[in-house]
Amino acid sequence: MEESSTVVGTAEVSMVEPEIVVRIKALQTVGWGSRRIADDVGVSRNAVKRYLRGQAASEQVRPSSRRLDDVAVALARELFAGEAGGNAVVVHEELQKRGYCVSERTVQRVVVDARVQEHAASVATMRFETEPGEQMQIDFGEKYVVIDGAECKVHLMAAVLGFSRRIFVKAFLVERAEEWREGVAAAFRHFGGVTRTVLVDNTRCLVIGRADSSIQFNPGFLEMSKDFGFLPRACQPYRARTKGKIENGVGYVKKNCLAARSFASFAALEAHLSSWMARADARVHGTTHEVPTARFERERPKLLPLPSSSVKAQTTRTFDRKVSNDAFVDVDTVRYSVPVKFVGRMVRAERSPERVRIFHGGVVVAEHQRSTEPRAIVQDRRHREGLFKNVADAVPPSSSASPLARPLAAYAEIVSEASKSSATSPSSPKRLDSEVRGHGEDAVGGAP
Repeated sequence: MEESSTVVGTAEVSMVEPEIVVRIKALQTVGWGSRRIADDVGVSRNAVKRYLRGQAASEQVRPSSRRLDDVAVALARELFAGEAGGNAVVVHEELQKRGYCVSERTVQRVVVDARVQEHAASVATMRFETEPGEQMQIDFGEKYVVIDGAECKVHLMAAVLGFSRRIFVKAFLVERAEEWREGVAAAFRHFGGVTRTVLVDNTRCLVIGRADSSIQFNPGFLEMSKDFGFLPRACQPYRARTKGKIENGVGYVKKNCLAARSFASFAALEAHLSSWMARADARVHGTTHEVPTARFERERPKLLPLPSSSVKAQTTRTFDRKVSNDAFVDVDTVRYSVPVKFVGRMVRAERSPERVRIFHGGVVVAEHQRSTEPRAIVQDRRHREGLFKNVADAVPPSSSASPLARPLAAYAEIVSEASKSSATSPSSPKRLDSEVRGHGEDAVGGAP
């Protein structure tokens, strides 16, 4: 590469007129500052300072701007898109190796257009509108919410119909594959039908592997898709915008529905979600410019029918738990009691939408109504028998009770009688001390 490709040299650079320099110095003599002078004469503040320091007027000799010719510009952009990997510093280094004498800043100006185009291509997403009944997008989000005065992490599953933009939200205390399936089933029941496809995130709860274009779904979710009749789909990794409808929906729930609100109970939170969904579906959507419930009237006939079999059996989950020392097991942040004799033993808890049953050796040893309140305690008082001694049996009969078991008023009478005696006998303080101390020694079983 020839040296002539880079234009380097010196040139006469035009400066301000001599009369302006005279005015600058004149204004300084009357006490004006450099900023005020610069505003008055229409030059930069740094130029004013230079002339006040003695800079000669009219012309200044300085190196001209270094620049690349068309061939070097094309090479710089080629390097930027190729071996430099989009790094202008690397482009500058490569140009120097090829004999170009140019600054990093000049290289940055050359590749700035390519950088902007690259960024635009990486973030640009074509909006994809689905046909009625074609797609439902689902996702989970989490938010700390104050429930019954305590901050609790709530997991929110949100579902959005791709055509009408109707939204569904369900709150959970945990996020597992079972909660995903339970949320999907609840969403379909809420909408009254099934879409042909369901687009999900690449969560491990649903997607357990990918190989090129092949996706391996969680077996439970795959079987559920067969029962309901929808086709599961997963968005591209690190491309959450491909399910932008639900991404926006989760943020909308957090900021608009929950915000900084607090709730008296988990049931109150669920009731709030239900009423909020009705309001959200009645607003004018910002993208479609239609009310989701009105748009849904065109989507409803296109939904597939719900399966005739019950969905509840698919949401049953079992857990292996060790019974704590106070005879409880934990299931989804809720504590359920177990008979005391199973303390320290391994049991199996079976959780259904309505009940929690606890097994030992295949036999049901405890059964409770399921609670969704975070950190709730559900117990059967019969399970507590034997955990504490019977206090009534531990207290001796009143006939043999210690004097300390007498009412507190009895001690006040003793002190009152001793005070009366002290008025007539000098030795009464010793008598009082002996009498009170004697009661204390009898109470603790001391020697007479």
